[in-house]
Amino acid sequence: MFNLFPIDNGVCAPEGFYCDGVSAGLKANSQLDLAFIYADSLCDVEAIFTQNKFCAAPIMHYKEYQEGFKTNFILINSKNANALTGNEGINNIKAVLSTLQQMFPNVTNPIMSSTGTIGVQLPKEKIISAFPLFKLDTKNNQNAANAIMTTDRFNKTIAFEVFLDDGKSFRIGAICKGAGMINPSLATMLCFITTDAAIPKEDMRPLLLKASKTTFNAISVDGDTSTNDTILLLTNHKSGVYHKEAFLFALEKLMHKLATDIVRDGEGATKLVAFEIKGAKTQQEAEKCAKALSQSLLVKTALFGCDPNWGRIASTIGASGIECSPETLEIYFDDICVYSKGKILFDDINEEKATRILKQDSFKILCDIGLGKESFIAYGCDLGYDYVKINADYRT
Repeated sequence: MFNLFPIDNGVCAPEGFYCDGVSAGLKANSQLDLAFIYADSLCDVEAIFTQNKFCAAPIMHYKEYQEGFKTNFILINSKNANALTGNEGINNIKAVLSTLQQMFPNVTNPIMSSTGTIGVQLPKEKIISAFPLFKLDTKNNQNAANAIMTTDRFNKTIAFEVFLDDGKSFRIGAICKGAGMINPSLATMLCFITTDAAIPKEDMRPLLLKASKTTFNAISVDGDTSTNDTILLLTNHKSGVYHKEAFLFALEKLMHKLATDIVRDGEGATKLVAFEIKGAKTQQEAEKCAKALSQSLLVKTALFGCDPNWGRIASTIGASGIECSPETLEIYFDDICVYSKGKILFDDINEEKATRILKQDSFKILCDIGLGKESFIAYGCDLGYDYVKINADYRT
């Protein structure tokens, strides 16, 4: 058995990790736009990247390292994605990181991650000019979390300490960004997770993939998949403590909180919605249907207007390609059933109750397909006027 407790300091909560954010002049008005995460010893690292075939230069640069390499430094810039920038984009990263290592000789196999506008070369001179501001013994999680934000309305950070029955413990922490171009395939997001758990290298990728399936791969804001999506997991093993079940539980808890924060912070979004499918014939069909609902523009706009238009939900299920029947389908807004196995229960009383539910900041839409035992939950949000405003002006 084990117990999990929230703690402060996010990505630098585990022993031996440090971070900060500074202004390199990439954003206007001296806003924070360049962050680092530093470990005082070498770390095993594992990563999951975007499924977009036009992956950005930082991802291609990462893949140039030999398999099984160790690192102790992550450099993250906002405002510029360094995507679709060709060989020049990769060479710019190499120039930036080479200068970094000259200034900080303890830095080994540094990783770079970027977010922002696609199709613009990395402003390497500005980034390099900010390196003298780095103090590698700093633990400023808030600055780091703020520096990686783009259209985010709030920063996203979390940390836990996990105690085992014998009293020993390990820590895990993270920072994350994301608000737009969010679609199941990671979502448009960067997530950096650190831990002092003594997790074996061979456990890192399987556990990261397992945790991502029901968290970052289950969210949607606008149906677009980014060029830069990244989850990085670093461990320095400093606690000497590891319990596989406890680590997976903490990792899933951490990633679930960050994933739902991204949806809650969706560009122009006003509500977080869990789309739960149960009673599907297969798990794959449950997932397919839940994600179809989370991405439907007709469903999302109805949610923005607090309109419990269950017909749009039923139509989306029918068009999703799964096996289904109106004679077995049930649709609920939280606990209010509006359609049950061919019977319409959407009277004036239930419509009023459902409308009140949709006016909340978060709620669940449950659809029982009635043909099997499999289930899946996808997370989405509404789609309103501000999404168009934000993305019409993104480059300015």
